[in-house]
Amino acid sequence: MKRYVFVTLVFFLVAGCSFFQAKEEKTAPELASEGMDAFSSGSYKKSIELFDTLKSWYPFSKYAILAELKKADALYALKEYEEAVFAYEEFESLHPQNEAIPYVIYQIGRCYFDQIQTIDRDQTPAKKALEAFKRLSRQFPDDPYTRKAQAHIKTCQRSLAMHEFYIGRYYFKKGHYKAAKQRFMNILLKHPDVGVHRRAVEYIQRCEALLAENDGSAAVWQDSGKKKDKTEPPL
Repeated sequence: MKRYVFVTLVFFLVAGCSFFQAKEEKTAPELASEGMDAFSSGSYKKSIELFDTLKSWYPFSKYAILAELKKADALYALKEYEEAVFAYEEFESLHPQNEAIPYVIYQIGRCYFDQIQTIDRDQTPAKKALEAFKRLSRQFPDDPYTRKAQAHIKTCQRSLAMHEFYIGRYYFKKGHYKAAKQRFMNILLKHPDVGVHRRAVEYIQRCEALLAENDGSAAVWQDSGKKKDKTEPPL
């Protein structure tokens, strides 16, 4: 009798656990819907949890692709740019023919673009943003996201050109005219005209004049030194 009661109790416990587990486990559409609701309300971390669960439980569901993309968007919204870039690049690698790829490339560019700081700071974000936006332009020249990226491309180019100009002026003020001239030349050779070329040309001319003046002064100094040596008595 005791054994019968024990077996019965175990049966109901196991059945009860299965019941509650089945009741708690949500379908792929439900997880997708809840994830989108959390994303729309700004609960980005919660949406990431839901999208991760969806991907884990239903890896071959059509909703898994949505979860991958929206997780990247949530990371971008949280300004976790490095993780967002990784998520977008992984999506592109797994689904190269997906219709969302232009948007994905644009978002990769935005992850870097949003990190661009003042012209006196490291310009790596501007370079990487420009690379992404240019790749978008090459691969999808007629896509709406390519047109949207055009203004960002100009901003990146201006940031890079102004960075060169900033360093060039620094060298110029320090009297390093050769190094300054090279920086101003880089603006003309490596960057389109974004309103800096004319000033760069003016500084190049000033550098060349000062370099020529310095060379002339050095030549005069050397000549005067030689004359002086000739007049000095032998040791």
